[in-house]
Amino acid sequence: MTERLIVLTLAVLATAVCLRASTTQERVPPRRPLAEMPRQLGEWTSLGDREFDPETLAVLRADDYLSRPYARPSGEQADLYVGYYETQRQGDTVHSPMNCLPGTGWDLLTVGRSSIDPAPGRSIVVNRDIIQKGLDKRLVLYWFQSHGRAVASEYWSKAYLVLDGLRLHRSDGAIIRVIAPIRGGEAAAERNAGDFLRAFYPALNRHLPE
Repeated sequence: MTERLIVLTLAVLATAVCLRASTTQERVPPRRPLAEMPRQLGEWTSLGDREFDPETLAVLRADDYLSRPYARPSGEQADLYVGYYETQRQGDTVHSPMNCLPGTGWDLLTVGRSSIDPAPGRSIVVNRDIIQKGLDKRLVLYWFQSHGRAVASEYWSKAYLVLDGLRLHRSDGAIIRVIAPIRGGEAAAERNAGDFLRAFYPALNRHLPE
């Protein structure tokens, strides 16, 4: 853990130095607000949006966000969160939800990775964690996305932030997180989350600039 903390700290410092060294004005392509994300994604229907309190927003420091649970007629649910950062030059950077969930009473049981096919011919690697609070057990899938690139590793996302800042003069990025209840076993929850991602992923590209 100490080694990971040191590596992350160095990566953040390198990011700050490199991005500040680039004097060219950032290029932020136009995009559609996350609130305009379709409320009907295939057979998945929105259950309504959640708004964060001022304290939570102060911690997230996102320029735009969407927190919305979806459900399908068979009863399965998927809780979607997307946090978008227009610029990460001033320290408002995307960070792992695993930094936040333990602070709200969730215990982290397992940490891993999983390969998901969210669209035909497209495969991405995402973080796959299991959390629990009391008897409530859930599967968490999340990744970092910027400029059409999906990355599971927080460290690699920082490295790409430096490279894209110098090469494209952009530091925009987002985190995408899907939480599914574990009711019929972890495999069933992962299939459920995968089904939602396949319905959701095509719409995501209309709201995050590539």
